[in-house]
Amino acid sequence: MKSLLLLALALLAVAAVAADAQAPVTSTGLRADHPMLAAWSLTRRDDGCAETYRFDRSGHSLITSADEVAQSNFTLSDQPSAKGYYKWVDTLVKDNGRKDCWGQVTKPGKTTTRYVMMNPAQDRFIVCTAEDGRQCFGPFVKVEGGDI
Repeated sequence: MKSLLLLALALLAVAAVAADAQAPVTSTGLRADHPMLAAWSLTRRDDGCAETYRFDRSGHSLITSADEVAQSNFTLSDQPSAKGYYKWVDTLVKDNGRKDCWGQVTKPGKTTTRYVMMNPAQDRFIVCTAEDGRQCFGPFVKVEGGDI
């Protein structure tokens, strides 16, 4: 009986390790005072459509944009670079398949690398394709009461 119990526990441990190996890798331990840990919204000027990102400390985000609802895993640099940008790597893991504010449908699995520059008050940021500031969009504005 004792050996049967040990065998069952060993099998459960192997199953847990296998499940962990298949789980997506996310950032963990993002410092509690990281300025990106909040809800942020970008509102289109032409039609008022809002895209909102909610970043949590575990490296997961929830995105809503028009009819789209999506989830992603992300990593962020702890501090801005010498040029003032945080590096943001984001991988979409779930999407409801509906169109976002720009009429696009994003498929899960897409990974993007962007660079975020925050204003001094840390209540707005722009997103750029590189740290040169040439191709940027925004601003994203911190959502009041949207703390994670």
